[in-house]
Amino acid sequence: MTEHESTGPGPTRRQALTGVAVLGTAATLGGTAAQAAAADSAGTTAGAPGIGQSPIGVGRQVPDRALRELLAHVDPARLEATVRKLVSFGTRHTLSSQTDPARGIGAATDWVFAQLQAAAAASGGRMTVERQSFVQPAGPRIPVPTTITNVIATLRGTAATERVYVVTGHLDSRVTDVLNFTDDAPGADDDGSGVAAVLEMARLFAPHSFPGTLVFAVVAGEEQGLFGSAFLAAQMKSAGTDVQGMFSNDIVGASSAWDGTAPDPHTVRLFVEGVPTSETPAQTAVRQSVGGENDGPSRQLARFAQDVAVNDATDMDIRVVWRRDRYLRGSDHVSFLQQGYPAARFTEPRENFDHEHQDVRVENGVQFGDLPQFCDFRYIARVTRVNAATLWSLAAGPGTPKGFVILTTPPPGFSGINTTTLKWTRGDDAGLAGYEVVLRETTSPVWTEALAVGDVTTVTLPIAKDNVQFGLRAVDVAGLRSPVAFPTVG
Repeated sequence: MTEHESTGPGPTRRQALTGVAVLGTAATLGGTAAQAAAADSAGTTAGAPGIGQSPIGVGRQVPDRALRELLAHVDPARLEATVRKLVSFGTRHTLSSQTDPARGIGAATDWVFAQLQAAAAASGGRMTVERQSFVQPAGPRIPVPTTITNVIATLRGTAATERVYVVTGHLDSRVTDVLNFTDDAPGADDDGSGVAAVLEMARLFAPHSFPGTLVFAVVAGEEQGLFGSAFLAAQMKSAGTDVQGMFSNDIVGASSAWDGTAPDPHTVRLFVEGVPTSETPAQTAVRQSVGGENDGPSRQLARFAQDVAVNDATDMDIRVVWRRDRYLRGSDHVSFLQQGYPAARFTEPRENFDHEHQDVRVENGVQFGDLPQFCDFRYIARVTRVNAATLWSLAAGPGTPKGFVILTTPPPGFSGINTTTLKWTRGDDAGLAGYEVVLRETTSPVWTEALAVGDVTTVTLPIAKDNVQFGLRAVDVAGLRSPVAFPTVG
């Protein structure tokens, strides 16, 4: 049973926000959605005058015993060994040798494949490992057609309808000249740290089974143009894969910038877009009309991560940055955003360009280069725990609600101005208990209140849709919650 901290505001705040609390408490919805379902099993309308709700805090989802045990086994020594092994290949440049057994991208790919196969051996057949290879045509950073290979471990879920969560690190590295594939390019932080986190998660998750499917992907060609992740995301889109969340781990190795500023060993940044990259003109028109600039699916993914991965078990804070990526830059999550998937990018709190994309050298007494000595392996372990807590909670809990709309025509007997009718499609998750409508002021960055409305597919609330933002999340019998869905117009 997952604990649930009630950290949200109480009924007084609820009354100030929406005025619902003055309408009575004939159906008290202050517990889980399962309790709400028992109180409201006969109807599909809640919040009507004379019925009313009491709010529950949106809260933080505290790790249960099984998740805590997994997080406790994240091993900084293994992470360090992985980073140092990756550095030992000399260069992992996309254009480097694919046949040399000891140096270059080919040798590194073989080693990663072997590591994931070893992890899969503990899965009882649930995890499969594949090389995903394709030929990238010549371009500005690829002078000749080049084979690029991703290594992908898939831990199949048990849900009746498959839903998928992806985590990546990129294998390739570079120095100052993006076309220099001969000199040493250690790539300890960028992105040996991200690859190490992915391999460690694959090892720890393999013995477990989840409703959701987890994909642990080590992608290539990132420095040349996000080519590996672009191919992976396009293949998933073509196959109709329901990717409900994706995280790129890129430069997650240093808690200190080594530039005189104070280290920040307990913070990781999470970059998330607002307006979806893949938004169509029709979707733009709706968003502009309803005010959904801060409610794209990637923003909901970030809010979920903060709810489930900021706690004593991770010993980390997530600094959410409302940008698609760092200023004018991009990583592998962008490939998934381009396919319409919710995606975000984890990265360390403060970068130092002396240790990124640099020839290894000492200049005026300053060491340049992306070397292991500038990595903090205990920090990488904490970032890995943040990822693991988020992925575990996504895969173990119910899927994000589908078909969620605000009806523009109210049902008979209700005012269309001062009430809001919400409708959605019931999920087929095993153990689904019901749903919670979440609310916040339009100016609030996070959801502040929740109404447990039961195992229903429509609800009418005496709240003007003009004044607040609505969301919907599913809840299972163990108290696990899904990411929030934001409504479209129905």
